[in-house]
Amino acid sequence: MTTTLKSTAPHRAAVPGTAAPDLGRHLRDTVRRHGPVLALYGVLKLVGFGSFMYLLDSAGDFRRKHPRFGGGAHTWDVLGTWDGWWYQQIALHGYHPALVPVPGATGLITLQGNSAAFFPLYPALMRTAMEVTGLGPFGAGLLVSVVASFAAALGISAVAAWFGGRRAGLAAAGLWAVWPGSGVEWAVYSDSLYVALAAWALYALLTRRWLTAGVLTFTAGLNRPTAVALIAALAVAALLALRRREDGVARPLTAMLVAPLGLLGYLGWVGHRMGDYGGYFELQSGAWGHEFDYGAQTLDVLTSVPVGHFGYLFALPFADVIGVGVVLLDLALLPLLFRLRPPAVLVVHTVLTLALVLGSQQYFANVSRYLLPAFPLFVPLAVALRRISLPCLCVLLGIAALASGSYAGYALFELGVP
Repeated sequence: MTTTLKSTAPHRAAVPGTAAPDLGRHLRDTVRRHGPVLALYGVLKLVGFGSFMYLLDSAGDFRRKHPRFGGGAHTWDVLGTWDGWWYQQIALHGYHPALVPVPGATGLITLQGNSAAFFPLYPALMRTAMEVTGLGPFGAGLLVSVVASFAAALGISAVAAWFGGRRAGLAAAGLWAVWPGSGVEWAVYSDSLYVALAAWALYALLTRRWLTAGVLTFTAGLNRPTAVALIAALAVAALLALRRREDGVARPLTAMLVAPLGLLGYLGWVGHRMGDYGGYFELQSGAWGHEFDYGAQTLDVLTSVPVGHFGYLFALPFADVIGVGVVLLDLALLPLLFRLRPPAVLVVHTVLTLALVLGSQQYFANVSRYLLPAFPLFVPLAVALRRISLPCLCVLLGIAALASGSYAGYALFELGVP
């Protein structure tokens, strides 16, 4: 009897208090694991964002004259221009898909711009944030983008850490903060949300969480058309798993079937509303000059640099030259990624993202932004950067953050010139 009492009494006394220590330990572990990534990313973004806003503030007269292109009465209004203006209209008024010809147009642009070119997930989250917080569309869009950018930093860090440990993950998150094109991460743009979904979907595939990967890829397909690269990557990973009989049949097959439904569903809905199931692609080509040209424009731009030919493709010299540098850097990093022998899912996603962006006709000044989803290319650099001390890493990335913010400011000013 005495022995029994001694063995059970401590057990009964410990039950009510076990949750608190476990919860505290879990919180400490979470902060220890993710805190440095979030802190580094946040500080670097503030540095870059500060230099970006300083440049924009010095262009006050231009912003006031061209509110749709360069901002408005306040410096921060520029964060909601261009694509941001369209997303705000969708959040407020919804979609009205249509193919409306421009009267008498004979050039590249033959159709009027329409909100159907912009995928629905981001404006839907904006609308939700508006309802929950009481913010307007501009504030709600910024809130969604900033939160998503931190989620993307964690996802990119997780993918890099899978290769090279926590220090590589920290460096990769820093690279996400300073990469050319990263100015859109804290703007009313859908890029941060897409990269967050893609990063965590790829990490789920690396860790063989099939249903999570399927749902995240489905969701990414509701956010940007370049999700086709992510869908293809998941399909390849699922087929390889089925062939090797690694995770059964049901989970990989279910993920593969669910993944494309978001993208196909939106394209189908737009086509149905327009009365033309190829309507989305007609709109992209006729209203924005975006179409797949098998790399003809990219090749023209890259080959024009050595001979000094600056025509229409270099109408925005500063942003275009930076874009050329980013393309060359990404192409140089690709074989370095291959040397790490990454899983097929990362290879397919990265190569297809590059092919989709570089194989399309577009404003070349935007190419650095469109290449942000090719973030697995950060991994070779992150693995190399883990060898330097943390203070040196912070100084190096801090300088890059100033340069990145300055690039964003100059590029946006060039894009705003009517």
